[in-house]
Amino acid sequence: MSHKFKLGQRVRRARLGYADAKTDTGDVFEIVRLVPEDQTGEPFYRIKSGTGERAVREGEITLAG
Repeated sequence: MSHKFKLGQRVRRARLGYADAKTDTGDVFEIVRLVPEDQTGEPFYRIKSGTGERAVREGEITLAG
């Protein structure tokens, strides 16, 4: 599976459930690194905002409009 998003694109974390209600879903992040797929075949990314950097799966982010 290839990466859907590219370096430098701006994304938001997708809201996946109740536990995400208090997380940074409103923050806009920039993709800073494409990470190889995990054992499930889903691509990973390193994303960064003014508040920090984190690793996320492709299904956890959406393109910021």
